Amino acid sequence: MIRMRHENSFDYNTCGVTEARSVYIHIPFCAAKCPYCEFASAPMENGGDEERYIDAVGRELTARFRGVHTLDTLYVGGGTPSILSAKAWKKFFAMLGSFFKLAPGAEFTAEANPDSLEKNKIALWKDLGVNRVSIGVQSLNDDRLGFLGRIHDSRQTIEAVELCLDAELSVSLDMMFGLPGETLRDWMIDLRAAIELTPHHISVYQLSVENGTPFAGRNFSLPEGYAQYRYAQWQLARASYAQYEVASFSLPGRESRHNLNYWIGGDYVGLGPSAWSYLNGVRFRNAAALDEYCSLTRLGSPVVFSERLKGENAAREAAVLALRTTFGIDWVNFARLFGDSAAKKIKDELRQFPEDVVLNGENFTRLTAKGFRIGNVIWRDII
Repeated sequence: MIRMRHENSFDYNTCGVTEARSVYIHIPFCAAKCPYCEFASAPMENGGDEERYIDAVGRELTARFRGVHTLDTLYVGGGTPSILSAKAWKKFFAMLGSFFKLAPGAEFTAEANPDSLEKNKIALWKDLGVNRVSIGVQSLNDDRLGFLGRIHDSRQTIEAVELCLDAELSVSLDMMFGLPGETLRDWMIDLRAAIELTPHHISVYQLSVENGTPFAGRNFSLPEGYAQYRYAQWQLARASYAQYEVASFSLPGRESRHNLNYWIGGDYVGLGPSAWSYLNGVRFRNAAALDEYCSLTRLGSPVVFSERLKGENAAREAAVLALRTTFGIDWVNFARLFGDSAAKKIKDELRQFPEDVVLNGENFTRLTAKGFRIGNVIWRDII
């Protein structure tokens, strides 16, 4: 694996990909920073931050693209994209229209928090082409929301989901389990409340304490979480949500196509502070801080880190990503991409796991439902 650091000189042309089909745009703003969050986001310091950010993304677009690219997926995440003003959204997407257009049937996702997802904002998004909304719910219990530092309540969540469904948008909810002192019953009630809202997609995440976050300085212990995750697999399946990735469950045809592109190792472009891109085996990241990102786009490239994935390292990362999904590894295609030697070595390592954890067919390997519950152990051994 070759690692490189660039200061204002990253050459996008070296990636060898001229057509962007999947684009992620990072909005670095939020109304309040959650104590568990390690993502590059912060409250706006002044009214000029929106303009400054949009202008900087415009400079990055101009440096990276020529002509108009047709997108299969577009994902606007953060941060909290829904806190941008209507004026900012209109300006932003007028600018994006000079570089991108959506293919017929393209998936266009915008992330939102319940407190900033209003009827007028939803109508504007629909006019701009948004057809999928991912809502950061985390919980439908107000006490749990308070512990997590969320500034919305369960009532706002219910109203936001209903507004999106009335607008005929595809709706995904993020839910969190494994809070301090949580019982299995607590999680059962919370997850059932989310299912009752009838979203098209539910993602479940276990709370983790990350270095540098306010929670890292708190003295509390987290439950192991195995029982909660197992219950989610069982209950969501009963409600017709099929698991297609370790944390992702959807109704038929409502999978996140954008995220699936990550897991199958597809190319993607990231724009904005802290955004990652992966093109033709080269992975690179923009500066995370808004001030640094804005400054670097004036000087040249905002890319501050890149690495080219090669050989067995690339094969092992691809294997781990594929094993995050219920589709698993297609060994015929895998050997074509990474060679017979790497494929055989990884396949032999996976065959050492019990059959109730790793399912091995003639030309495929995938994790079982139990395998997903101990996925971190398996992925750690492979990578």
